[in-house]
Amino acid sequence: MKVKKFILVIIVILLIIALFGIKIKMQKVAELGQGEEIGIDKEITKVKNVSITTIYDNYQYNPGLKTGWGFSCLVKTENITLLFDTGGDSETLLSNMEKLKILPSEVDIIVLSHIHGDHTGGLKGFLEKNSKVKVYLPKSFPSSFKTDVESEGATAIDVHEPIEIEKGTYTTGELGVLIKEQSLIINTEKGIIVITGCAHPGIVNIVRKAKEITNENIYLVLGGFHLGGVSDSNLKIIIADFRKLGVEKVAPCHCSGDRCRELFKEEYKDNFISNGVGKIIEI
Repeated sequence: MKVKKFILVIIVILLIIALFGIKIKMQKVAELGQGEEIGIDKEITKVKNVSITTIYDNYQYNPGLKTGWGFSCLVKTENITLLFDTGGDSETLLSNMEKLKILPSEVDIIVLSHIHGDHTGGLKGFLEKNSKVKVYLPKSFPSSFKTDVESEGATAIDVHEPIEIEKGTYTTGELGVLIKEQSLIINTEKGIIVITGCAHPGIVNIVRKAKEITNENIYLVLGGFHLGGVSDSNLKIIIADFRKLGVEKVAPCHCSGDRCRELFKEEYKDNFISNGVGKIIEI
């Protein structure tokens, strides 16, 4: 009899702990208000207009702008102005923004793809110009990085699962094993745009995940494909995978590699976009 009572007490205690944990998590989500740890469990929304400007890249499009090893682009929709990655240094980033007549104060949100310096190096200098932003970063980032972001006055938001950042704009959530990375998804009337920083988890894996999350056609894949030095045979397999996934247009830059860009251009022809610093894509 005593054993049964003891077991019953243990069960009650475990139930109380479980319910308390659920309550705390729900409270945390309510207080946060930005969707930390929340998957996309509602209808996927779309944007009507989007403009993407490559602000920082090692490939040049506009000869009047500085190049540098890294990547950053500005995404503008009718809902938000978002900076995806910040390049390798703030001097180049801010100089190019000024020449492109983009004010730091226009930016509402920053999304960082992964921890490497050629994608996060311009952040500190940018926050000195505008700290009133939300910075969405992979949950795997060191706590010291998040502390530094918040010490500048910005709001750091951990991302692990796919979430909706704003209407029609999503993150894939953290992908990969050794190097965790998130990519950006913008859902347009023409299909989704997938923007990658360095594609460490594999460019095909990222594109496939984006399609799985949204269940939408893929209009454009843009950014670093991480294919420098990859053999022609493997590049052709990747290009074939893009075709199988229904990717309509491509705009590789940064770490994609010259040969990658050449072969994608051969395959995609007019649907290949020569991307580099200063390129503006409007949809």
